[in-house]
Parts: sequence; C-alpha cells; structure tokens
Amino acid sequence: MEPKYHRVLLKLSGESLMGHQGYGIDPERLASYAQQIDELAASGVEVAIVIGGGNIFRGLSGAAKGFDRVKGDQMGMLATVINSLALSSALESAGRAARVLTSVGMFPIGEPYSPARALESLADGKVTIIAGGTGNPFFTTDTASALRAVELRADVMLKGTRVDGIYTADPEKDPSATKFDKITYDEIYNRGLKIMDLTATTLCRENGMKIVVFDMDTPGNLRKVIEGEPIGTLVY
Repeated sequence: MEPKYHRVLLKLSGESLMGHQGYGIDPERLASYAQQIDELAASGVEVAIVIGGGNIFRGLSGAAKGFDRVKGDQMGMLATVINSLALSSALESAGRAARVLTSVGMFPIGEPYSPARALESLADGKVTIIAGGTGNPFFTTDTASALRAVELRADVMLKGTRVDGIYTADPEKDPSATKFDKITYDEIYNRGLKIMDLTATTLCRENGMKIVVFDMDTPGNLRKVIEGEPIGTLVY
C-alpha cells in the first residue's frame, strides 16, 4: 500500500525502551522498534527520530531529588544520546543505515545537528536519529520533537507511546476513560490533557504540524499509521 506520509518525525519515549525491566534498555524491545522502523524506511518513507531519556535519567525528577535543574537536564540530554546510539546500533544490525546527530557537540560520538545535514541524511535513505533534546535545559524531548518536525518539514509527528491514543483521562487509572479518534490542539488545552508539554503542543499548533499518538509497543502499528489506518488519535 502507498504510504500516506513520506517524511515523518517519530518521537519515542525513553521509558518505552525499558520494556519489562523497569530501568535501562530492553534488547527485545529495542530490536522490535528497529524492525518496525526498518520496515518503514524500506518502503521509502524518510524517518527522523527523537528519543527521550527517562529510562536512564530525567532532569525534572533529578531536580526534585536535589540536583541542580540545569545540570539535571544536561544529564537527561546525555541519556538521550545513549538511547540514540543503542537504536542506531540495532538498526545497523538489521541492515538499515542510520545516523546519529546531536544537538550539543559530541564528536565523534555523533555529528552536530543542523536541519541541512539531517535533510541530506534523510534524502540518502538513512534513518536519522537526533539526540540531545533541543540542546538547552528547561525544554523537554517532546518540545525537541516538535521543533525538529517543523524544521525538517515532516508530514506528521508520530508520538509512539504505551497506550493506543488520547483518552478523556488516564486509561490505566480510570476504566471509564474514552478514546478520541481525533482532537484539536485547542481541545487539548481546554481539557487540560497531558499529551505533551504546552510548549511542544503550541509549537505544533502554530506551525500546523499534525500529531498522531499511537501504541508503538504493538508490532505492526507503525506501518498501519503510515498507511493511514485509523489507529491512535490524530491531533490537528
């Protein structure tokens, strides 16, 4: 089937890489993600990726435990680099060319990020993983994802999560929660839904960047989203 989207920014949470371990990187989950992403790239879709670092260190929770917020966020940025290297290694093991670009200078671990370098990499058919968040403290990887999606002129931002879309409440806590098939940015604001932080949502809204929130942990879902199947929730 012809892909509905041709260039995507995929946001993965660091926590999702833990699998059932509760910490760090689960090799099985990592391999599953790499397989799904490889399948997408093989169909001709240009794939850029931003990964969180919460499976290793989260700056905000570190600040709550006494870490300086700026240093805590910098530690979180380094955690995203570790996850990005792990995913690039898994992709290369699957035979898919991948490239890690970093928002802060970390040569030779990763090349410095620029939109031109990322677009060149995507045009070459490489899965392009952008690590280090925005490179600044006080900004989440959700905001980094929105920023990179806009900079790279992606057709859509895909937010892979543990749940199959956006609900009226947390479905893991409230069994009566109902799922949205579609929802506007304004309705997210008005309902106070915690899909992404407000900076990321505002950036997408102001630039008309659509978001699809879907369950990444079910193999095959990524392909279904790309082919336009109505799974997950569309934010517009």
